[in-house]
Amino acid sequence: MHASVFNMLAIAVALAMDAFAVALATGAGLASVKPRQCFRLAWHFGFFQALMPVVGWTGGLTIRAWVEHYAHWVAFALLVFVAQGMFRSAAGGREQNRPLKDPTRGMSLIMLSVATSIDALAVGFSLSLLEVAIWIPALVIGIVAAAFTTLGIYLGAVFGRTILGRWAEMAGASVLVLIAIRMVLNH
Repeated sequence: MHASVFNMLAIAVALAMDAFAVALATGAGLASVKPRQCFRLAWHFGFFQALMPVVGWTGGLTIRAWVEHYAHWVAFALLVFVAQGMFRSAAGGREQNRPLKDPTRGMSLIMLSVATSIDALAVGFSLSLLEVAIWIPALVIGIVAAAFTTLGIYLGAVFGRTILGRWAEMAGASVLVLIAIRMVLNH
């Protein structure tokens, strides 16, 4: 069975919203966005968004019961952990010349990638149960997530530095907390 193009795109856009929100906050928090940072964030978010449905689809019913009960808590913990760091950074009023820890590198990047793609794992499970082939939907999901991430980091950089400043970072952290709460409430 194949998913319709409209359904695939709708799912991909819905899954990309978390990545977009995190990218906005990241762009707002960085002193300047370099192409390399944008590529790293977009590549990792796109890769994890494409990988998670494949993992979920492959797991199918085998580990479904375990993931259904705990995946939302893992995502919640990761998002809240990242958000509290953003709140602390914004509340601390870092000076312009003091460097921000780059969230497009290291463990922060991996944690953000996993946290924003946990929902895609559940989509993979669903597609497996519906007997939908996974490769094309996973590719579409990854490409859309990478595109939304690219747009988000640059929009965050432009509006975060000129209009929103510190408040953009706090708003981004708040969005992460709301996403985390939504995940828990939906499960």
